Amino acid sequence: MSGTDLRKTVYYLKRNGLKKTWYAVRERLEERQQPPYVWVPPTGKELKEQRDKSETISNVTFSILTPAYRTDRKFLQELIDSLCCQTYGKWELILADATEDDSVERVVQGALDPRIRYLRLEENAGIAVNTNRALAFAAGEFVGLLDHDDVLTENALYEMAARIEEGRRQGIEPQMLYSDEDKCNGDRSQYFELNKKEDFNLDLLLSNNYICHFLVMKRELIADLGLRTEYDGAQDYDLVLRAAARLMDREGMVAHIPKVLYHWRCHTASTAENPQSKLYAYQAGRRAIQDFADQAGWKAVAEDTPHVGFYVLRYQGDIFASRHDIGAIGGRLMKKGRIVGGRMTREGKVVYENLPGNYSGYLHRAILPQDAVAVDIRNIRIREECLEIFRRVVGVAYQTVPGKGSFDVSLLPEGCDYVRISLELCDAITEAGYRILYQPLDNIDKV
Repeated sequence: MSGTDLRKTVYYLKRNGLKKTWYAVRERLEERQQPPYVWVPPTGKELKEQRDKSETISNVTFSILTPAYRTDRKFLQELIDSLCCQTYGKWELILADATEDDSVERVVQGALDPRIRYLRLEENAGIAVNTNRALAFAAGEFVGLLDHDDVLTENALYEMAARIEEGRRQGIEPQMLYSDEDKCNGDRSQYFELNKKEDFNLDLLLSNNYICHFLVMKRELIADLGLRTEYDGAQDYDLVLRAAARLMDREGMVAHIPKVLYHWRCHTASTAENPQSKLYAYQAGRRAIQDFADQAGWKAVAEDTPHVGFYVLRYQGDIFASRHDIGAIGGRLMKKGRIVGGRMTREGKVVYENLPGNYSGYLHRAILPQDAVAVDIRNIRIREECLEIFRRVVGVAYQTVPGKGSFDVSLLPEGCDYVRISLELCDAITEAGYRILYQPLDNIDKV
C-alpha cells in the first residue's frame, strides 16, 4: 500500500469506522486485480484527419480560462503545449495570473503564440474571482475551464467543435458540454482512474460532480451565471448545478462526449491525490447541492456519504411532495448479499448486477441516487398521478406491501416477466413527462 493509499484509508477509518473501512479496502483490492487502465491516444492518422476536417467546421471558437497561482513551470509549459498541438486551432487561452513574481509570465512569453493572452492580476482573490476576471476578456463563442496543472488531449477542442457543429445542423446547439477524463501522475508517465461518465443524469449530478472535466459552456450562459466566490473549491460544481437548473428540461442542451479529453494531474497538493488537502472544497460542494434544492423549492437536506465528495439529498416527508418531476422510485433487490435487481438499462440489464451489497461500485455510483431508464417493478413506488398508468400497463391496481411502501408483487400472475413489465411501465411513466429515480440505499428488498 502506498503512502497516499494509507493516508486515504486512515482518513476513511476515522470518518466511517472499522466495518465500512474493511469493506472499502476489500473492494479496492479486488478492483486492483482487474487489468490496469491504459490510456490510448488518438493515432497519428486520426489526428491528421481531424486537422484536415477542422477547416470544414463553421466558426466555433473557444476561450480557455486558466487561473494561475504559483504554478509549477513544467506543469504550465505542458498545459500550453497541450493547447498549441490541438487539431482544432480556433482557440484562445486567457491565463489570469495572481502569482506574486514573474515566474508564470516568463513561461507565457516563451510560448510565442498570439492566441495566448496573459492577464496580470493585482491580487489573489480566489479561484472564482480570478476566473471571472479572465471570463470578462473571453471572445470565443464557447468557454472551457482548464486547471493550471492539467492538460487537454490533442483532440479535445476538435471533438467539442464537431459536437457543437452536429447540434447546429440538427437545430439544437448544446449549451454545456463535457467529456470523459482520467488522472495522471506528476510526470504523466502513468494514467489511471478512468472516469467513464454517463449522459446527463440530474440526480447523479446532485450526488457528485461527475461532469467535472473537460467542461465547455456557451459564453453567454457562463457569463450570466458567473462563478460564485462563496463556493470556492467547488466553484465549478456550483456553476454546473446552476447551469443544469436552466437546461435540464431542454432537450439536447447538455452534451456528453464519451471520450477522454482531459488528464487531471495528481500530486501531493492536488485534491485528486489527497482529499484532506481541500476539505473546504467538499463542504462547498455540499452547500452547492443544498442551494440547488432550496432554489427548486424541495424540502431536502444535503448530507455527506461515507465517501468524500459524494453526497445524498435526504427528503423531509414524502419525496413526491417535493419532487413533482419524479413519477416512480425504485430500490435495490438483494439475494445472498448481492444485487440482483434495481436500476435497469433500456435492454433490461441490471446495472449493478452481482455487486456485493456492502460495496459502492465504480466511482461509488452503485450507492448514489440517479435517474434511470427503468427500475424493477418488484421494488417500486409510484406517485399518485401515475397510478392509472400503472393499472393500465400492469393490469392490476397498485397496492403496497404493509409496512414497506413498495408494490405488492404477489398481485402479479405467476410466471410474470418482471423485466418486460418493468420496462413497459417505466417507458409509459417517462412518456407522461416524469423521471424515474433509483434510490439504492433507501429502498432495499430481498428476493
